[in-house]
Amino acid sequence: MNGYRVRVTKDYLTFASGHFISFEDHECERLHGHNYRVGVVVEGPLGAGQYVLNFVTIKRTMKRLADELDHRVLIATHNPVIAVHEEPDGSVGVTCRDRRYRFPREDVVLLPISNTTAELLATHLSGRLHDELRKLGHTHLTALEIEVEESTGQSAFYREELTAAAARDDSGARPGA
Repeated sequence: MNGYRVRVTKDYLTFASGHFISFEDHECERLHGHNYRVGVVVEGPLGAGQYVLNFVTIKRTMKRLADELDHRVLIATHNPVIAVHEEPDGSVGVTCRDRRYRFPREDVVLLPISNTTAELLATHLSGRLHDELRKLGHTHLTALEIEVEESTGQSAFYREELTAAAARDDSGARPGA
């Protein structure tokens, strides 16, 4: 199949965040952080302007989404071993087995995913970007791919063929993932 794709990877499409994940045996790793980088690929036919999607639209939208995660602690809310609760003082309490954390609410991003792995962060950002682009009227795209690099040489990719009916399930995964 013939088609066009554009790729955007800019030095400023980054976010520095803390997180921890749970492993298969329900152990939780230590709270730590990464300086994440994000890359975007969109595919589709050429529009009236003879481009798939204006680079400025991709850059501005992805920068805003990355900024929402920047300098925050990322917490998965659909993980069976992570309990999240709002405290009476407005802080967020997080428990993962024998570890207990308390964060100021403004320092936390509660993500509707099952783990804060690079793979599911890519899936989450893909869904957010797709939603934002649809709101802007960009419904002609045929595929979207997000790369989340958590450290040099260590990236996860999520690619989705786009349809009008695409919707996430509550694990954070997109259909077919």
